[in-house]
Amino acid sequence: MQAILDQLSRFNAPSLEKLSAENARNNPTLKNAVEEMAAESAVIRSKNLVMPSMPEPVARIEHILIPTDYGEVLASVFTPEGDGPFPVIIYFHGGGWVIANLDVYEPSCRRLCNAADSIVVSVAYRQAPEHKFPAAVDDAYAALQWVLENASSLNGDPLRVAVAGESAGGNLATVSCLRAKDEGGLMPVAQLLVYPVTDSQMNSPSYTEQANAKPLNAAMMQWFWGHYLNHMSEGEHAYASPLRAPDLTGLPPTTVVTAELDPLRDEGEAYAQRLADAGVQVSTRRYEGVTHEFFGLAGAVGKAKDAVDFAVGNLRKIFNTDDNSNF
Repeated sequence: MQAILDQLSRFNAPSLEKLSAENARNNPTLKNAVEEMAAESAVIRSKNLVMPSMPEPVARIEHILIPTDYGEVLASVFTPEGDGPFPVIIYFHGGGWVIANLDVYEPSCRRLCNAADSIVVSVAYRQAPEHKFPAAVDDAYAALQWVLENASSLNGDPLRVAVAGESAGGNLATVSCLRAKDEGGLMPVAQLLVYPVTDSQMNSPSYTEQANAKPLNAAMMQWFWGHYLNHMSEGEHAYASPLRAPDLTGLPPTTVVTAELDPLRDEGEAYAQRLADAGVQVSTRRYEGVTHEFFGLAGAVGKAKDAVDFAVGNLRKIFNTDDNSNF
């Protein structure tokens, strides 16, 4: 983890919170750091680091357009080896609702596709500040409902559809379920929330402890929220801050992954506790010694592989049986 963070620092990029949204979208990411390390193979071998294949192969990648009330959104569809019909994972990428794209989070999708033996549909929802709250929520909910209704057209099983996301994508994943509950929509069988954003108040202990963490710090989160919301009072809405939802009953079984060195750690774990208190089946795990964005680094960071295995193990229990009592 530290080697990758060191490489990210060597790019000498400007602080994200000082940039416009347009420039921030082109700032280097941990994915770029891993790719640079892989390119410097001689140096990497001298450090005794085992690098992943970049990218991890899958059987097929296609792109589709998903209709919404506000136009079509693009989605990448990753399909594993085999005949199907496969389980389906609807995936929302991170980036604070402002930056990043399908490409930045492609390693996570490829890994989930192979490890879970599932189709992964990665959705390019609209981003702020051009499209502020609740535009991303609207797109996420529309994509969730479309995939649940049309999974068979992708060679997927409509009875085995889960929703997943990292960071802001984890927020959209669970908020789309909250909206399905509120509007009587179709509900996925599981949610996978990887260091999700759940609270706009940004006042948990981990925000103080990890105020200057890399690659995500407290100032960056203030920048993200400032671009995402029309005004900060919107942060009280459950579709922005699901931790503040009055009722979480009826949501699907949930896996929550958090990282020790992450400002979002405590709010993700607090949301897991709120779900459990509401009677939702929850399995949560904190990974020590790693940072925000570690989940997509399987192969370069050992605990990333462990986290993917943990998440996929829980998804497989739900995909492969009608009895989730041991989840």
